[in-house]
Amino acid sequence: MGTPASRPSREPAVVTIDIEGAVTGWSSTAEDLLGIPLQTALGRELAQLLFPASPQADRREGLLEIRNPEGGRVFVRLDGAPPDEPRAPAAELPAMRPFLEPLLNRTPMAIAIWDTDLRCVWRNRAAQALQHVFPYYQVGRRLSDPEPGLDARAAREAMLQVLADGVPQIDREAHWTSPGRHDEHKLSTSFFRLDDEHGRPVGLCSMVLDIGHSHPRDRLTLLHEASISVGSTLDVRRTAQELADLAVPALADYVTVDLAEAVLPGVEPLQRLEATEMRVPAFYRAGVASIHDGLPESLWERGEAVFVPPSSPFTAVLASGRSHFEPFLNTAPGTWLDQDPDRARIIHAVGMHSLIIVPLKARGDILGVAVFVRTDNRVPFTTSDLGLAEGLGARAALSLDNARQYTRERTAALALQRNMLPPRLIGIDSVDLASRYLPSDVHDVGGDWYDAIPLPDGRLALVVGDVTGHGIHAAATMGRLRMAVRTLAYVDQPPCALLGRLDDLLIRLADENSDPPGTRLGMAGATCLYVVYNPATGRCRLASAGHPPPAVVHPDGRVSFPRPPTGTPIGLGFGGFDSIEVDLPPNSRIVLYTDGLIETREADIEAGIDRLGTALEAAAALPLERFCDAVVRTMAGESAEDDVALLAARIRA
Repeated sequence: MGTPASRPSREPAVVTIDIEGAVTGWSSTAEDLLGIPLQTALGRELAQLLFPASPQADRREGLLEIRNPEGGRVFVRLDGAPPDEPRAPAAELPAMRPFLEPLLNRTPMAIAIWDTDLRCVWRNRAAQALQHVFPYYQVGRRLSDPEPGLDARAAREAMLQVLADGVPQIDREAHWTSPGRHDEHKLSTSFFRLDDEHGRPVGLCSMVLDIGHSHPRDRLTLLHEASISVGSTLDVRRTAQELADLAVPALADYVTVDLAEAVLPGVEPLQRLEATEMRVPAFYRAGVASIHDGLPESLWERGEAVFVPPSSPFTAVLASGRSHFEPFLNTAPGTWLDQDPDRARIIHAVGMHSLIIVPLKARGDILGVAVFVRTDNRVPFTTSDLGLAEGLGARAALSLDNARQYTRERTAALALQRNMLPPRLIGIDSVDLASRYLPSDVHDVGGDWYDAIPLPDGRLALVVGDVTGHGIHAAATMGRLRMAVRTLAYVDQPPCALLGRLDDLLIRLADENSDPPGTRLGMAGATCLYVVYNPATGRCRLASAGHPPPAVVHPDGRVSFPRPPTGTPIGLGFGGFDSIEVDLPPNSRIVLYTDGLIETREADIEAGIDRLGTALEAAAALPLERFCDAVVRTMAGESAEDDVALLAARIRA
């Protein structure tokens, strides 16, 4: 007759009936299934064994419910045929079961069959394995049964809905926390109704996949995270640390990122460090992370040189450019660890047992290695883990190479700019000078500059400017402009005339560098503020080419911003600069600055000028050097969105 869905059996329950529907045969398995002995069943109509409402009584196959003498219901699969019909279906069922059930048991998806009371009547092995997460995966257990610490209402309502309307629910995401274990699981759940041949619901099938522990999905998630979080800045050391932090504990228990000296700016060449036959300096440690506090696995801290034996997997990876994969780390005598007793001691102390070393390659260069180690996680690395480690290394290597090139260019531009700025300010007896320059932490080095130029007759010229753009080109243009300002100042050009000459000069420079000539492609403009102070009169004359106005801190601490007619930036060819005169009494201060001090992404220049006025008033009583520090700290903090140049002059009594 069938096999109970609630209790898999080796032999099906067999029942035979005559043409009138009376029972003529009743196997021992049928007795176990229904609790009805053979003597009681013989001669009775089969329909009497079924629930009332009995189109089911004429059924010969499919899923249905049968009652036992106590009034309970049993969920069965029925297969039947007259004796004179071919018996292929009946013979096929036992033949298929050895294939069907192992197939369902081998799938990673948890599959369960439920009756219309939402009682579990069958489950596969994957469902049994998830029983600690979802205790209702027990044969005979109803979803309505209470379970401490677990709320199954959402699952129950979804299953009842499927039983009611027959519409499957596919890939419902649910989050479960195991009672008493506090480990979270992310589950993808699907429900399908099971109907008889008349369309009546007789049960429901649930299929659940623990996607929180799905290795392909984990791999894609981790690689996606790497594309977002690794290389978030153009800083080599930070990028290396981001890779280490991402891989622990998702892939490994301990990760190091060791880079060649060429990748790290400002480190001592490794050739200068002492080497022996047993160990040579190969890298600098740039990133390290561990599941253990205090990094007990690490022999070197970040920034320190890393030494390796000449015949070690590290040097082999550098030489070949291929990964080293050792799922079971060989620590027996006779290996390369004999030459590295310190490493061997650490390996045994922390229980390192599985190792991956990945070269960090980008654009044909090997920038260093990333080392992945397992200690507490007793599962050895697999080839899938190796592929994931190599994927992470490839993404990190591109970010490291971008950071390396950026750092190299930034270092060169910063060195050029600092060489272009005056090494010290030379003023006059009646004026004290102080300056500050703060490079941007967001952009490449810009073209901000300042200068103080003693003039004939005891006067003093003060200038501050800002070339548009960033990088070496902006720094080089700044150097040319600074030299031009000095030359024009020495021939005693008044402020408005000097800016006009600078405008012509920058246009000629753009024409010389353009291709074809006269197109001025990539021309850099600049803003500039030029001030000439005459101690004999106590007044200064100033002119501006698109630059923010200077600030005057009066002896009583009051701050004003005299505004000359703001001309266009130099390099555009419009000219027409005008100047104004401003009194600078004894004990007053004049402050020149670039827009990086006052402009932010959240506020415009006028709002920044108001903030600057408040900062200047607060620092007015400080000595000049401390005055500059306080103003820059208040306005820009520890980092600046754009380059900041500040030049302050104090008029002596």
